[in-house]
Amino acid sequence: MINEILNGLSKLTSSSQEVLPDILLLHFTIVSACIVGDSKEWVLVDTGLENSYDFIMESAKKRFGVESRPEAIILTHGHFDHVGSVIKLSEEWDVPVYAHSLEIPYITGKEDYPTADSSVDEGLVAKMSPAFPHTSINLGYRVAALPRDGSVPGMKGWKWIHTPGHTRGHISLFRENDSTLIVGDAFTTTKQESFMSVLTQKEKIKGPPAYLTTDWKTAQKSVELIAKLKPHLAIPSHGMPMARDELKRHLEYLVQNFEEISVPHKGRFAGSETKPDSVQ
Repeated sequence: MINEILNGLSKLTSSSQEVLPDILLLHFTIVSACIVGDSKEWVLVDTGLENSYDFIMESAKKRFGVESRPEAIILTHGHFDHVGSVIKLSEEWDVPVYAHSLEIPYITGKEDYPTADSSVDEGLVAKMSPAFPHTSINLGYRVAALPRDGSVPGMKGWKWIHTPGHTRGHISLFRENDSTLIVGDAFTTTKQESFMSVLTQKEKIKGPPAYLTTDWKTAQKSVELIAKLKPHLAIPSHGMPMARDELKRHLEYLVQNFEEISVPHKGRFAGSETKPDSVQ
């Protein structure tokens, strides 16, 4: 039932936005994905929900042509709203799927995520969250670990940044020459726990989605690391892009007030820190 509701919302409101000439942001209401690159070389970053497949395929064909396919699929992490279409897309395109080595157990059938914690917030999405899929998927031989040197296959000029806390192997992607950051779930620009905030996409910088975040101390360190990069444009998976002075002001506020505005007052993982999640 939960999957049907989420997929229905995604299908009704899917849209695209060219954030930069080489970045097409794909909105699926509760989450976003990105097509990055040009007709010579491009990748897909994250894959939305299960029924996001058709819109992703349609968007790629419209942008690059019917015969075009990406060099790879890059996953910021393996939560259900980021890997929903990855099996079908990777098979259709016959391409590898890259993720941080700590995230690979969750996309090769070896380990499940914890069940979401509904007690972190009174919002409807948080209350629904224990019903969200949390079991691993199995991509088999298509999975590869991101290169240890920080490079990103198919994304020249970009590097991956380990930004754990939301998950052990969560990454963000950074392009130094224009200071563009693809955030993943390291922070959000909407109150993801609230159904109305998700629908309206009202800007409000916050930490990662609380109901699925397992290590808040490390999540805070990841936000501090991102702030030191001084991004000019941030593209989160939840909420709208934020840029320049507005982004700088909001990031500074998030760093200074992370515990107050992001960490839940109650919940299984409130105040948690796990050493294996340390920033690498």
